[in-house]
Formats: sequence, C-alpha cells, structure tokens
Amino acid sequence: MIRVLLADDQSLVRAGFKALLDAQPDIEVSGEAADGAEALRMVRELRPDVVLMDIRMPVLDGLAATRRITEEEALTEVKVVMLTTFELDEYVFEAIRSGAAGFLVKDTEPEELLRAVRAVVEGDALLSPGVTRRLIAEFAARSKEPAAADELARLTEREREVMALVGIGLSNEEIARRLVVSPLTAKTHVSRTMVKLGARDRAQLVVLAYESGLVRPGWLG
Repeated sequence: MIRVLLADDQSLVRAGFKALLDAQPDIEVSGEAADGAEALRMVRELRPDVVLMDIRMPVLDGLAATRRITEEEALTEVKVVMLTTFELDEYVFEAIRSGAAGFLVKDTEPEELLRAVRAVVEGDALLSPGVTRRLIAEFAARSKEPAAADELARLTEREREVMALVGIGLSNEEIARRLVVSPLTAKTHVSRTMVKLGARDRAQLVVLAYESGLVRPGWLG
C-alpha cells in the first residue's frame, strides 16, 4: 500500500483528496494535518510514502515544512508533493529546490493525481514536460553564472547527454526516441545519474543541470 499524508488547512480539500485516494486498492490516507507544524510531526511519527503538502498553511508553511522533512536523514524516503492553486505559484520553484518531488495544482484531474502519487513512489518523473519547462524558465530567470561542473566528472558521456535532455524537460519516452534506445534504458540512465549526483528526484536533477552549466537558458527546444 502507498501511504499518503494530507497536509492542507482547508478541511474540504482534505476530504476530497481522502475520498479519492482511499477508494484506490493500492493507496491509503494514513493521516491528515491542518498546518505545516502538524504535518512535520505526523511525518516523523507515521513515515508516509508521500506527503501532499499545501504551500500556504498557518503556523508553519508548506515550504518550511518541506525543507525540514527533506533535511532529516531519517525521512529521506518520504516524497513531498506540493499543492498549489496556480501552476506558477511564486513558491513552487523554491519548493523544488527545497527537496519537493514536484507539485500539483489543486484542480488537477483525479486520474492525474493518482498517476502522480504512484509515479513519485516509483521514482519516475512527476512533473510533466510542460511543467518542467516552466520551472526551467523560472530558474533561467533567476540563475547567475553556472557553478563549477566538477560533480559532472563522475558521469559517463551518455549520462551527461541524458542529464542534458532531462534538463530541457524531456520525458523518459522522449529521451528514448532522441537517443534511439528503449524507454527502460533511458530510465536506467536517468536513475544512475541521479544516484551519482545525489539527486533526490528528477526535479532536482533539472536544477543541477542548470547549476552545473550543462544546460543554459534558451535551450528549451
């Protein structure tokens, strides 16, 4: 079973998500929190697989709560997915840099929510290419000169190539077509690259691609 913690200060939102998730044979809601502090406490206690975390909450906002969760070594297996009202929420980019596995808009289609929860547990891409490109554009707008690329030295040439393609927002299937390999091979290259660079998930790999200078603003083809 995939155990999900819901963190949102609106009880109606939590009730809607809970009804949808609990109706699935492979997903259960293990807890609910109305603010970030309560969410942090419950994550430490329940160790859910996924936290659906609202960005704007009282006491401790979702962004701060996410930072604390991702900084705790004992909670490294917990995946945080941020919930936002608008796709271009001003905090979304910082949430990704803080360790969130991705984000969803609250009015997302039920099927997409379920697909996202399952995908993030499997370690697959949660962010759609379109969303990833918006994050890239935001990063490009804020980025300064790229950091030294020393960490890329541990990657093979093919892994660098794959990382660059992840960086411009391509999915595993798109990468496979571009490199003329199977989707499984593409996924394996992405996974190995993440392990070598210590990236928690695909979203952080995108950020690393920019910070290392492997991908630069304007490469959004």
